[in-house]
Amino acid sequence: MRMTSDATASGTGRREFLKRAAALPAAAAVAAVGGAGVGAATGAVKAQASVPTIRIGSHDISRLVCGANPFNAGSHLSTFVDREMRAYHTPEQITKTLRRCYEVGITCWQGGSANLDLYRGLVDGGCPMHFIAIASGDDAEIRRLRDGGCIGIAHHGEATDNLFRGGKLDQVNAYLKRVRDAGLAVGVSTHMPDVVDAIESRGWDVDYYMTCVYERHRDEKALKALLGYVPLPPREVYLREDPPRMFKAIRATKRPCLAFKILAAGRLSDRKEWVERAFRETLSSIKPTDGVIIGIYDRYSDQPAECAALVRRFGGA
Repeated sequence: MRMTSDATASGTGRREFLKRAAALPAAAAVAAVGGAGVGAATGAVKAQASVPTIRIGSHDISRLVCGANPFNAGSHLSTFVDREMRAYHTPEQITKTLRRCYEVGITCWQGGSANLDLYRGLVDGGCPMHFIAIASGDDAEIRRLRDGGCIGIAHHGEATDNLFRGGKLDQVNAYLKRVRDAGLAVGVSTHMPDVVDAIESRGWDVDYYMTCVYERHRDEKALKALLGYVPLPPREVYLREDPPRMFKAIRATKRPCLAFKILAAGRLSDRKEWVERAFRETLSSIKPTDGVIIGIYDRYSDQPAECAALVRRFGGA
């Protein structure tokens, strides 16, 4: 979002900025309908619609996966939006949102070990969603996730990329072997196409990738070399040229990939046509066996239904 200096200098401008920033969804944004569609938090949930499915390991999941960043107050936009997300996403609200996701055909939630207890409550309350995690901890964390019903673990993307840049990618493979030994689907999350290419060339035992379509964490040296200058903040730079690079890596592997941040962490959510273009271009650029992960922030509209409709529209083949 862009603001003029005059607007940010006034109290009214600042209030308007906060209001608009809070409304930035981490998924599709269309006209607000007052959070319509989120249902009761107890009782069995019945699917009212379906979304095309893909296969992760031995499990069939919807081609659209609900991401956890908005639930965990990780907007990748600003501390203001983080605070709004944290205030809105009480455990009760997260449960309502996930139950709505299941109603419209979204059958999988991607989160972390911190979300596991909430997931167990969701399932015990009658919503049989799948859960896949990102993690890079010890064997105790792997066992806890497995015992809590997680079906797959992907090595955490930030940790993956740091090890790759440091020439220590084999440490990721050692972790993946422990995930396999625990009987779970094995994944790798990354923000870098080069990581996918490197793992493919080494023939690792991997079931799926989580692939950020924007390489959003280049350091200042890399940005200077690429652009000739360093934008602010350097850790959250989203370039138009990035998605095609990751799409190429996704198409080059036979393994299913879950593309994420297709809306550039909410930066493409201001206009309906931008949202539709991001879904259309992503789903036409990846394989039919691939899916997308979208963070849901349904404070202002029925985003689960909106996102599910877009996947049915552009990714139903």
